Amino acid sequence: MITDIFCKIINGEIPAEVVYQDDHVWVIKDIAPQAPVHFLIIPVKHFTGLDDVAEHDEALLGKLFRVAHDMAKKQNLDKGYRLVVNEGEHGGKLVPHLHIHLLGGKNLK
Repeated sequence: MITDIFCKIINGEIPAEVVYQDDHVWVIKDIAPQAPVHFLIIPVKHFTGLDDVAEHDEALLGKLFRVAHDMAKKQNLDKGYRLVVNEGEHGGKLVPHLHIHLLGGKNLK
């Protein structure tokens, strides 16, 4: 059984500040925000990383980015925002569950 922190949040084992959820995607506030708006867009289906994403999962990846864009609009990030996927140890990935960081609300130089 997969027991990373995001799977535990999705399974209700750990609390989180959920700002959006549907059957495929959850959005939570980052517990250590790096910007005034810092959300994590998480697929319900577990992928350790991009290497785990199969061709038949491409629509789900598209949905992750669509939800990220929709969340940015709801947060009035019309001046811009950043989407980040950390991949692998050298990429700074801390949780072994694919997710997108949405950062905004200030000038991200």
